[in-house]
Amino acid sequence: MSEATSSLTRAGFGYVQGVTHDYKRHGTTTLFAALNVLTGEVLASCKPRHRHQEFLSFLREIDAAVPPELDIHCIVDNYATHSHPKIKA
Repeated sequence: MSEATSSLTRAGFGYVQGVTHDYKRHGTTTLFAALNVLTGEVLASCKPRHRHQEFLSFLREIDAAVPPELDIHCIVDNYATHSHPKIKA
C-alpha cells in the first residue's frame, strides 16, 4: 500500500470506508463553486478546509458578486457544513 493511502482503512463490499485517527489531508483543498445558469459564469474559491466558516465566507463572496436586485438560489447537499445554524441564519 502506498504512503498516500496507508492511513485509509480497507472496506469490504457494502461497507463505508473510513480513515484512521492519524489521517492527514497532505495539502488537499476544498473547491467551492457557484454557477450562473444564465451566463455559464462560474464563481469559484479554494479553501484549505470544509467547515461552516469557509462555506459562509463563500456565500458572502456570492452575495457580493451578484447584483442586489437578483435572487440567489442555492442547491446544496446534506453535508453537515451546509445545515449549520449559522449557515441557515
